[in-house]
Order: sequence, then C-alpha cells, then structure tokens
Amino acid sequence: MRWFGFGFNAFGQIYDHDKLSKSEKIGTDEDVKVSSPLELTTGTDCCSKSVRIKASWSRRASLHLGGESCLCLAGFGAVTSTESSGALIKHSRGCTDVYISESYLTLAFPDRVEAWDLQKEEKTPSWSEEIRSQSETSGPPLSLPLVSGGYIAMKPPLYRSLSPHLKAKSLALSAAHAILLTASGAVFTWGLGSHGQLGHGGLTSEEEPRVVEALWGMSMTSVAAGGWHSVCISDGGDLYVWGWNESGQLGLPSRGLRKALQQQESGTPVLLLNYRDFSNTE
Repeated sequence: MRWFGFGFNAFGQIYDHDKLSKSEKIGTDEDVKVSSPLELTTGTDCCSKSVRIKASWSRRASLHLGGESCLCLAGFGAVTSTESSGALIKHSRGCTDVYISESYLTLAFPDRVEAWDLQKEEKTPSWSEEIRSQSETSGPPLSLPLVSGGYIAMKPPLYRSLSPHLKAKSLALSAAHAILLTASGAVFTWGLGSHGQLGHGGLTSEEEPRVVEALWGMSMTSVAAGGWHSVCISDGGDLYVWGWNESGQLGLPSRGLRKALQQQESGTPVLLLNYRDFSNTE
C-alpha cells in the first residue's frame, strides 16, 4: 500500500527536509507546508511491505507488519533524540498496532498494550497492561486507541474505562474531545465542546459519552476527529461534518452559506456529500 502526506511539515513528519531534492521543493515555505500530496518514504530494515501509518501534529509512526514487525518514527524528536527513538523502535518488535500522540506512543502486542513517554528516555513503558487473546474474547478485534474495557488517552491517566454497554467499534481522539462509533452504528461524543465539535447543538462540554441525536437512526461506519471538528461516514457513503470551520476544515465555505454556518455554529452535524461520488465532483 502506498501512503501520501500533505499539510504541516515543520518537523519533517511528512518528509526529511535534507533528503528532498531541490527540484521537488516548489516554494520557499515548502519545508513548513506540503500543499500537494507527497508519497511518504518509510525506509527501514524491515522486509515487510505492509505499512500502517499513524500521525499526530508533529510526529509520524510507520508500523511495518508481517513477520517480525517493527516501527519507524519521523518528525519531532526522531532525529535529535536518536537514543530514545532507537529504544522505542527496539521495543516495538512484534507489535500489531500503534497509536501516537504528542506525548505518548502506544503499542499493541498480541498479549499486552504498552504506552511510552516520548518526552523521556525510558527503558520501561509508562503504562502497560496484559490483554486477552482474540480467541478468548467475543466480538471484533479492537484497534488503538481502544483497548479491552476502555481506551488509551492522550495524557494521564492514560487508561480510561468505557461502559461495556457502549459496545465500542472504533474511537477517534483529538487533543480535547472524543468521538466513538458503536457496533450498531451510533455515534457518541464527549470532552470539550467550545466550538460545536461534539454535535449536541450547543457549546457546552460533556464529561461522559453522549449520543449525537442528530444522527440517531442512521448507521455510521467510521468516525474521525480534528482539532475542533468531527467527521463520520454513514452506511450509504454520506459524509457528515460539524464543529469549527474558521479555515474551511469542514470542506464548506468558511463564509457565504448562511444556513450551513448557522448549523455549524450550533454544533449540529451537516451533510457534506456522498464520498462515493468524489469521482463525479469537479
């Protein structure tokens, strides 16, 4: 699988500034911002061709799966903290999933989950927990940041419990809010709500998961979280967005469509388009 990156690149999380040829540098600010999709280089000693990419604001983790899997880090701290990054890569041998934030790197293994502090040169993880194998549990396998009984947060306490009644299928985290998809296709959000990112029709925060009533009755298949906005896709391929849109991050004009803006400001999910129709969009 080929991966491409674009956007903020001040820390080299998309490409190494020094290794990019002059002909590939289009503008003077190209080191800071990649305006067009650029294929990611995931060079490693691993022979695996199956790569899973996870990213935070300033870092990128490339997990090479198959055989004895391994992890490569790019971005902030990956070069200046060589010893620390090397230790993390060494301890990643055999992991099956990865999740990275600005402070912690979480690794999932067949028998355990570990969280490493990226700010420290640790020889042992900051947090770890044994997990049961898939043959001992019911339901589909969980992907990070979900773990058995809860999820791994971006800051301590790293482990947060979730009610088993939610039957979580996937979870997306931003720095201050969370969006959860259940096995039945319902969407729950909680955390900071100051920019309408929770989708509850207001700007208040929520301490516990609360269902997004505007989406009730429509089955969703995936969710994602931005800094102050949220996204989900329905079974039928409809893309719903809500939250902060100052820079047009919702894919809608930041000014002009009064009705859409009113819905965004109230924190109500807006149907953007059917993502299966991208090929027909000019």
